[in-house]
Amino acid sequence: MKKADKANRIAALLDDLYPETPVPLDHTDPYTLLVAVMLSAQTTDKKVNQVTPALFARASTPAQMMALEVETIRQLIREIGLAPTKAKNLRGLSRALVERHAGRVPKSFEDLEALPGVGHKTASVVMAQAFGVPAFPVDTHIHRLAWRWGLSSGKNVQTTEADLKRLFPKTAWNKLHLQIIFFGREHCPARRHDLLACPICGWAASKKTIAQEARKTTQRARKPRPPRAG
Repeated sequence: MKKADKANRIAALLDDLYPETPVPLDHTDPYTLLVAVMLSAQTTDKKVNQVTPALFARASTPAQMMALEVETIRQLIREIGLAPTKAKNLRGLSRALVERHAGRVPKSFEDLEALPGVGHKTASVVMAQAFGVPAFPVDTHIHRLAWRWGLSSGKNVQTTEADLKRLFPKTAWNKLHLQIIFFGREHCPARRHDLLACPICGWAASKKTIAQEARKTTQRARKPRPPRAG
């Protein structure tokens, strides 16, 4: 099957499964979305949504956030991964928003990616979900699934993003990136995944991909487990 035909079939299936695509991170405006997305690196959305209410109760604007000490921010987000670094970046990006952008989140990739702690993926999420600008943020779910489905080589996230943008119409990017994330969480986990039983991998994955995944599963199963204490 040609990649274009495969992409069309995948898009149609995802539309059936996920006609609505709510943003998984709780937020009230572009700034709180930016903060939530930045905090979500190497942490689940669920954990971020548990932490941000207390954080936003203390500071829900750039001016309020930059007025907090880094240690105060760290304590408020201590339950998520990389809290010390994220606390420092959060205060830094808030100061940058106040000093460079009059306290507003900029509507450009260049300006967003110039903020402390904000990379291309975070900027893409904000541009797509806060401002409706077509983007295709690639997280671990999308990177993994694009490779499994034979839509990209899996070389790196930059290649995956470029490949997906070529295959899918620009008008569908913002919705598709959420649909693929939802599908990955519900049907296509990283480990112990039966590709043949998967609603998409079952027909989209190549024999080579299926064999590689089977070898990974076997290798994990053979790894010796650490002895139990006592």
